[in-house]
Amino acid sequence: MTEQPIRFEDGAAYERMMGAWSRLAGDVFLDWLAPRKNLGWIDVGCGNGVFTELIVAKTAPREVHGIDPSDGQLNYARTRRGAEMAQFHKGDAMALPFPAASFDAAIMALVIFFVAEPAKGVAEMVRVVAPGGTIAAYAWDMAGGGFPLEPVLAELRVAGFSPVRPPSVEASKMEVLQELWTQVGLVDIATRKIEVERSFVDFDDFWGAATLGASIGPLLASLPAADVDRIKTRVRARLRQDGSGRISYGAFANAIRGRVPG
Repeated sequence: MTEQPIRFEDGAAYERMMGAWSRLAGDVFLDWLAPRKNLGWIDVGCGNGVFTELIVAKTAPREVHGIDPSDGQLNYARTRRGAEMAQFHKGDAMALPFPAASFDAAIMALVIFFVAEPAKGVAEMVRVVAPGGTIAAYAWDMAGGGFPLEPVLAELRVAGFSPVRPPSVEASKMEVLQELWTQVGLVDIATRKIEVERSFVDFDDFWGAATLGASIGPLLASLPAADVDRIKTRVRARLRQDGSGRISYGAFANAIRGRVPG
């Protein structure tokens, strides 16, 4: 099957599916970066603004700009009260619409595996960040099973179905991230694994959120009801439930940071 880019156009659906996961991982990531206050930030692939909002809340920035190709996601981002100071722009991660050395920090939050040519995306972040500035990213370990929707994806694969994957899944690997950061000449490179856990009220709460995905949802909608029921039963058996039916499980991401020389 030819891999196709995944596009998220519904900001509200993305919020329910991935918003909580994004905040959990984003909190850990920003604490690890420990940035100074009063920086100029660019959030590349900002989506519906969940991480942009964290930048505003946790770092006391001078300015924040978010870039994303989806009008629907950007429209949702602009409604976030916690991100009112941020400016959101439609744009491409591989051709950022800013002059060189415009920012102090450039971030890709859960995005690099969606960039068709990750090396170009990283090079663009380096271009728009001033000497001494920070280039950082974190990505669900798609290749290693760290993606939050892995319980559903795993059972789909067992059943012989192939959800559409991001175009650059290999970029989620730590060794690939390190190579990308090294190739553009960044220094003081550091990495870490981010592990988070999320809870759902019950299986229906989990299933409703998980099946909003831009790859999983359309695939399930195309299958016979009997196939969906079998997959759903197997996913339910895979997840731990406590006495009240509550479900908790974890996901993990690879994070990297580096400094522009100078």
